[in-house]
This record gives sequence, C-alpha cells and structure tokens, in this order.
Amino acid sequence: MLRALLARTGGILSVGAFVGVTSVAANAQALPPGVHMGMTTQELQAAQPTAEPVSRPQRLSGGLLGSWRGDPAPIAGLMFKPTYYFASGQLKRVEYDASAQGQPDGGEAAFSSLLQWGRGAFGNELAALDPGSAYVSWSSGDLDVVLQRTGDARRANLRLIYKQLQLRDASEL
Repeated sequence: MLRALLARTGGILSVGAFVGVTSVAANAQALPPGVHMGMTTQELQAAQPTAEPVSRPQRLSGGLLGSWRGDPAPIAGLMFKPTYYFASGQLKRVEYDASAQGQPDGGEAAFSSLLQWGRGAFGNELAALDPGSAYVSWSSGDLDVVLQRTGDARRANLRLIYKQLQLRDASEL
C-alpha cells in the first residue's frame, strides 16, 4: 500500500497520507503538508503559516541559506525542528534536527525507526557507519533523503534531510 501511494505521489507523501499506513513512531517523516522543493518563501509562508524567519541563518555550500524554521514535530519519539534552506529564491533543502541527549540509548531507537521507514519508503540505502556516527541516504526521483546520527549517549543528535538532487557534470568534480 505504501509503495502504491509513493508511486502516485512521486515518492513524497504528506503527513496525512502516512496516517494508517505506517506506525505512529514514523508517521511524520515526509515533507510538511503543502511543502515541496522549488517553492518560494512566500509559498512556504502560505503552506506553513507558523514558520518564522531565523534570526541567524545558517549558510551552506551552493548558496543555501537556512532562513526559515518550522514548528517542532514529534518523529520516532523525538522532537525534530525543521529548518528550510533556500537558494536562488527556491526551497532546496529541509533539515529536521533533534537532540537525543538524555535518551538512554542516545537516539538509537529513533534512528532505527527512521531507517526502517526509509527502507520502506525508498528501498535499500547507502550507508556509512563510523565510530560515533551513522549516515544513510536514499535517492528518489529528484530528491535525496539523508538520515544521520552523531555523538554518543550524552550528546547524540539525529538529522533527517530532504534535499533537491543536484546532478553534476564530471568536469565539475
């Protein structure tokens, strides 16, 4: 059922589409309702009226500016804060960040839940597991999805990232 829904929506589902399809712990990993890559800040404000400008926007490579923040959302038992990154006037990236400090397992259960969700939604992942961190990613259409866990039980963080696929010519590498 989930794969059929993903096929009809191009791999992106709204939060409402997950209700009844996935577990409660993993029902909010999709982009927020009305949010899509390529939208303008005005469209984001219309789709997410409670989103607020960030006082000190974070800059990333490629001209990305994390200039808007949404309401925290419970995902897999942790509170994730979304940040919206724009470049050239368009939404190019959404990052959900959560602290797992104080969690007895350092966020491992949340990471495992999100990993299972990603496998169900996007298939097999590419993974890198290093001491103190885990990184997995999927590609679906023109979207890359990244799940990251860093730190130990005392200072662990999780990050779920949606970003617009950037194809590069080999001469740019």
